[in-house]
Amino acid sequence: MRATPAPPATSATPSALSPLFRAEHFVWLTARVLEQRLFAYHFLNGGPDPVETALDAYRNEDGGYGHALEPDLRGPVSQPLHIGRALRVLDAIGRCGGQRVERVCRYLTSVSTPEGALPAIHPSQRGYPAAPFLPITDEAPGELLATGPVVGLLHRNEVWHAWLFRATDFCWQRIESLEKTHPYAIEAAVTFLDSAPDRPRAEAAAGRLGRLVREHRLVALDPEHLEACPVAPGYAPGEHHFPHDYARTPDSLARAWFTDDEMARSLDFLASRQQEDGGWPITWRQWAPGTALEARPMVTIEALRTLRAYGRAIG
Repeated sequence: MRATPAPPATSATPSALSPLFRAEHFVWLTARVLEQRLFAYHFLNGGPDPVETALDAYRNEDGGYGHALEPDLRGPVSQPLHIGRALRVLDAIGRCGGQRVERVCRYLTSVSTPEGALPAIHPSQRGYPAAPFLPITDEAPGELLATGPVVGLLHRNEVWHAWLFRATDFCWQRIESLEKTHPYAIEAAVTFLDSAPDRPRAEAAAGRLGRLVREHRLVALDPEHLEACPVAPGYAPGEHHFPHDYARTPDSLARAWFTDDEMARSLDFLASRQQEDGGWPITWRQWAPGTALEARPMVTIEALRTLRAYGRAIG
């Protein structure tokens, strides 16, 4: 016997048409357990314990994280970029501290460069699949891309560890000497500056970065005229960055870089990017089917969090 189909959604049932409702369907359909539980935590009154349990599946005995927690790095080995992803999860659920983070800092100490920074890719990744835009070298240099978010999130959660001293100095030196760079490095710098303990210095550095971003056209200020903002070298076609990518919350230092109208256009564009299946797209280069599938729920959760942070209705 065939079930009677449900009546179509109408204006009387707005929840069924809301961005959140559509995204929830997408997450349950496609996401890993970790992102399912993160979605439940952020939007369905879920607790932090299930998120932490799911994250534990990616943790290694060396204190780091692996197993494709960051989808563009496959294989079991710990990597600094996985640490950045793990700390974002722990920060989001209020669990970025204690013995877990002490073990993380011991791992960070073990893989740091002589200047106290983190390489984007540690050579242990060799032999496992990785995105072609993340090259593996035997003597990888320290990168702001990997170090900035980790240091910023640890400072945000008032973690104090010997590793942080030199890593913090590295971030200051790199940020204050930036002249020519790319959008993801700016994002990493903002994560550091938003939580750096020296607030006057952070505000001054952020002001300089904001001018650099605008002068070098590292941000698309008008989504209807993207030809005015060239994509950074090595990026995928259409891999533009918008004000909301830098200022993910209104209290970010990067918010001061943009006018109210520019921010409103950016948020309108972000809201419009929700796809027919309920998820948001990824813009960076897709090099394997599985990585894109795993990344889209992450991007979807962040899009909803950004819209909500700015007071946009999501349902």
